[in-house]
Amino acid sequence: MHHRTTVAGFAGALALSALTIPATAQADDFSGDIKITKVVVNGGKDIVLGTTDVKTFTIAVTATDDSGIETGNTFPIMWRTPLPNGDHYGLVTPDNVAGKCVHQSSTTTTCTHTLKMNPRVDPQDNTTAGTWTVRAHTLANDGDYIIKDSAAKAKVLRNSRLTVNASPEPVKKNKTITVTGTLTRANWETYKYGGYTKQPVKLQFKKKGASTYKTLKTATTDSKGTLRTSTIATADGYFRYSFAGTSTTPAIASAADYVDVK
Repeated sequence: MHHRTTVAGFAGALALSALTIPATAQADDFSGDIKITKVVVNGGKDIVLGTTDVKTFTIAVTATDDSGIETGNTFPIMWRTPLPNGDHYGLVTPDNVAGKCVHQSSTTTTCTHTLKMNPRVDPQDNTTAGTWTVRAHTLANDGDYIIKDSAAKAKVLRNSRLTVNASPEPVKKNKTITVTGTLTRANWETYKYGGYTKQPVKLQFKKKGASTYKTLKTATTDSKGTLRTSTIATADGYFRYSFAGTSTTPAIASAADYVDVK
């Protein structure tokens, strides 16, 4: 047992901690036997931002202590993991400090917090795309506390778009068909979508009646994100482009373009 920390005092400490981003990774600050055992951001999925829509997501923090976890005193924040030059960007905090807590047992509690990211406010610029860090804080019923500096990692990515168009339609069997398209992604500085250059994109085909796509070849986007390649039309079916994604941009497949082969 430890001397009990007052709620107001702990909340104040959290507020100060939330506004202080460490220059380098630090050791966890804790008292007693309390532990943060699991932190899940956005249900385990990447956070993908476009240019206008605010993204709402959750951070769920699971903690355990022999005296139980005090409801309303678990608090996560998220910021951009330091860049190679040491710079930090972005800071996102929950809408509601208390969150929604569920007691898994007498010793273990999961508190889920709702956060929002506005692509015109929180990323600040395109360099913040990539890995973000979650710092989590929690308090036990007996006054034990923990501040876990790097409790989890999450990807915040620039939304991608991909188009396709196969022509001519219809086409004679064994004739050449040209497939064009454009790969773009959100720009958090201009708030528009711009071409994603020099990226490999797979041209895929699914024969009419089949259930899966087959990769025909790989094309590379030009300086405007444009794709253009050709193939031989052998059967009725669907063409699409498929992009595998990068560390800053999510994977995406275009809609399918059906071609009738005569």
